Order: sequence, then structure tokens, then C-alpha cells
Amino acid sequence: MVISELLSEITEDLNKNAFEAAQILSFVLGISPSELVLKGKNEVSEKDRKTALSLVKRRLSHEPLQYILGSWEFMSLPFFVSKDALIPRQDTETLVEFVLSETDNSKKNLLDIGTGTGCIPISIAHFKENFVCTGIDISEKAIALAKRNAKSLNVAGRVNFAVCDILSKIPENKFDIVVSNPPYIKSEIIDTLMPEVRDFEPKAALDGGADGLIFYRRICEIAPKILNNGGLLAFEIGFDQGDEVSALMRENFDKVEIIKDLCKNDRVVAGYLKDCM
Repeated sequence: MVISELLSEITEDLNKNAFEAAQILSFVLGISPSELVLKGKNEVSEKDRKTALSLVKRRLSHEPLQYILGSWEFMSLPFFVSKDALIPRQDTETLVEFVLSETDNSKKNLLDIGTGTGCIPISIAHFKENFVCTGIDISEKAIALAKRNAKSLNVAGRVNFAVCDILSKIPENKFDIVVSNPPYIKSEIIDTLMPEVRDFEPKAALDGGADGLIFYRRICEIAPKILNNGGLLAFEIGFDQGDEVSALMRENFDKVEIIKDLCKNDRVVAGYLKDCM
């Protein structure tokens, strides 16, 4: 069997999802998706064929493609992913792009709460060479994954990670910027999510409590204690949480605004700590 034939077979198995078929076969063969076409007449070993079909079987069981491949792109950077952390999503790029556009490249300290893969602070450090970033997460395994990503992307010297339960502990030090993509899905909704999310991604990184706002309340409570005067607080939010999160922020923050993502959904809420804090 040649590459083009196997690609066609996999595409059919995946309900004609040509993108995922190409990603899986490229991964198995160690070539780029474009090379699948250029080398379409090359023979595929039986071992590689069986491996590809085994990965297709995993995908058909709803395991996310990103976990199968073990890596995924975020802000045009390659990140290792695993079931220990949420998969980096394009929605979160809205938060990173906002911080990048809102700040210059002067020296600043940034804290990311609930860092997961570390994609937020690592990406910001990559594009802002004078930033020193810290990521915290309740999961030791997520922190280990984030450290691996920082090393792989050559920012380990400027991005630190630590285990911290934000609900019971206040982070040490002061920061110019605090960002977070916290768990924000209502507890009762978790079981209704698509199986790729519900059955594979870590529940602790999804569950935002009864109303989805438990982490927003906590962070808004402690942010004035860890932000420098006039410091920036920026959240990723669910598409229907803009008004609620904005209301939580207005007690201690000025210039609170809602930023929409590429699909025109509310995606980020941000503001600056009032001077009186």
C-alpha cells in the first residue's frame, strides 16, 4: 500500500475528515502533511500502517487528536500536550494577543493562574523578551508539563512554575500583570460536554463551581494584594460570562473592558487596579 491509498482509507474511517487523517499519517511517517502529497506513491510499511490505524481507532473513541499526537500549536509555537492539562485553544490566543498589544517591552513581572501547559506565560515571554513570567497550577503533573514546554521553547530562564492552590493560598511576590484562563464551566454542565472534553480533559481544569465563577471571585479578591499599583488583570471567559466577570472586577478595577474573539464572542475581560489599592 502506498501513502495516498492509506491516506484515503484513513480519511474514510474518520468520516471524511481529511485534516485529521493527514495529521495522524504525517505523525506516524514523520513527514509534513504537504509531503504526503509529494510522496503519495511511496510504499508504507505494514508496521506504519498498523500504527496509523491504531491511532485512528483511538480518535474514533473520541480521544482528542491533540493528545494522540502529543503536541499542538499555540501562537504559532509547538507545545507538548498531555491528559494532565487542557489542550491549548485558539480562543486563548485572544487573551495572549490582548496582553501583547496592551504592553510595551519594558521589564515586567507576569503571573498566570491555572497555567496548565504553560502556553500563556511561555508565549508572552517568547514575544516579550524583557518579561519575567510565573505560572501556577494546583496540578504537579501540569507544572511538570509546563516546565518541559518552557525548556523546549528556550524561555526557561524567564518563566518559572510552581504548584499552588489558588483557593487556599495567595501567591507570593508582586506582579505588574495577572492573567488567568481559569476553570469556568458550571459543574452541572460538565456531563453534557462533548466526549472529547468530558471524558479526556482534566475535570479540575474545567469545573468552575455551581455558577462557573468561583475562580473569578477568588482572583478578583486576591488580585489587589498581589498586583502593583495600576497593574493589569486579564481573564479568559466563557462566551456568556462577560457581564458577570466585569461586575466582579469593577469594585477594584478601572477601565474594565470586554474583548471579543475572532468569532465575535466575548472572550476576555480586563482592567487596571485602581490607584487607591
